[in-house]
Amino acid sequence: MADTPTDLFLGGKWVPASSGGRFDVYDPSTGEVIAAVADGTVEDAIAAVDAADAAAAGWAATAPRARAEILRSAFELMTARKDELARLISLENGKALTDAAGEVAYAAEFFRWYSEEAVRAEGTVMTAPSGANRILVVQQPVGIAVLVTPWNFPAAMATRKIGPALAAGCTCILKPASDTPLTALAMAAILAEAGVPDGVVNVLPSRSSGKVVSAMLHDPRVRKVSFTGSTEVGRVLLAEAADQVVNTSMELGGNAPFLVFADADLEAALDGAMVAKMRNAGEACTAANRFYVEASVAPEFSRRLAERMAALRVGPGVDEQTEVGPLVNEDAVAKVDELVTAAVADGAAAITGGTRPDGTGWYYPPTVLSDVRPASAILREEIFGPVAPIVTFTDEAEAIRLANDTEFGLVAYLYTGDLARGLRVSEALEAGMIGLNRGLVSDPAAPFGGVKQSGIGREGGHEGMLDYLESKYIAVSW
Repeated sequence: MADTPTDLFLGGKWVPASSGGRFDVYDPSTGEVIAAVADGTVEDAIAAVDAADAAAAGWAATAPRARAEILRSAFELMTARKDELARLISLENGKALTDAAGEVAYAAEFFRWYSEEAVRAEGTVMTAPSGANRILVVQQPVGIAVLVTPWNFPAAMATRKIGPALAAGCTCILKPASDTPLTALAMAAILAEAGVPDGVVNVLPSRSSGKVVSAMLHDPRVRKVSFTGSTEVGRVLLAEAADQVVNTSMELGGNAPFLVFADADLEAALDGAMVAKMRNAGEACTAANRFYVEASVAPEFSRRLAERMAALRVGPGVDEQTEVGPLVNEDAVAKVDELVTAAVADGAAAITGGTRPDGTGWYYPPTVLSDVRPASAILREEIFGPVAPIVTFTDEAEAIRLANDTEFGLVAYLYTGDLARGLRVSEALEAGMIGLNRGLVSDPAAPFGGVKQSGIGREGGHEGMLDYLESKYIAVSW
């Protein structure tokens, strides 16, 4: 938005960093600087905790209905400004406007969903089995929450954490990714306008992420950390959180398999593949990372997927004709290019794409690779780009084995015309979420999260608010 702030948001006020430092934000389509944002320090991090602490008791005591109405207002403000927010996301993130508009709608829904959930922090009462007393269980806010979000969905990952935190009665500090801080700051302005009291939500952009987050996690007033990002960083934060035994939620890396059985509706599978792979140009933790296709239909699936991928229009995210925007930065492009180059050197064939274009901006073309070796690095690492590597399988057992051969377990997709097989394979896949004949699983009303090294806890659904609540047991007789 034209008037998007660029300072820190602490205690309801826009303030410069204590050091006076700022860092640049770039347009991925050109590599040019679009803004300079306040660079938060450790001192600013403690100031953010101070602000959240000062507001904590009052917000926890605020009636659930009042909290709900503020969240509902935030939803309405986001919806009214969806075009401006989408353009801002495209400008700093690079994603196509259509993807950005979809993100804004998705992000706003978390505020609406948790406006409805805020009044549903239910407790329980029962008689102890011995009959000696009653067991009364009440739900109370966990406390000050540090929310660390990634660059790929700068609005949705913020609202998916802020929404349940506020609904539960927690105050919070949002540490957005330094590639995309402008969207987070725009969200802070919207929340303030919606009526969030000073200090309840604080936003702390910083290039010194490790230092500022560590400082907050070692402040005994902080009782919760919720992180979305790589498994590598998640392990570091889990170790840091252990020092003060901080409650943790981790939504970490993915390596989603996409299974296509020979009895699948191939047209539907291709539709799903385009959504699962190309949403946000593949820069999503839920993106299909590995395609396992039954050998008898693999040639046709590969050819038709390549035709669809090759037809996509690549260009600046803010261009309304663009279907695939640039990747977020130079490092992202270099990683994708390295993975594709290594796969081709190892015997894979690029049916379409596969070569980084010349010119300005951080672009990589939509790419389909066939004959990928099962041991290839591109099947082991999260690609985070518009590349679809295809491997064939011969039977159901092999498909399940290949799909589960990873340390990650966030989401998996499968297409089959046999419902019994679909449910059987869904149960066998080691993932927290399954897209059965669907290429999209994300929904604010559903629990989002993974197993194995893809994370701890769930976001979205009723479960998402429970991550910000503690159960208190009261033994009482009457």
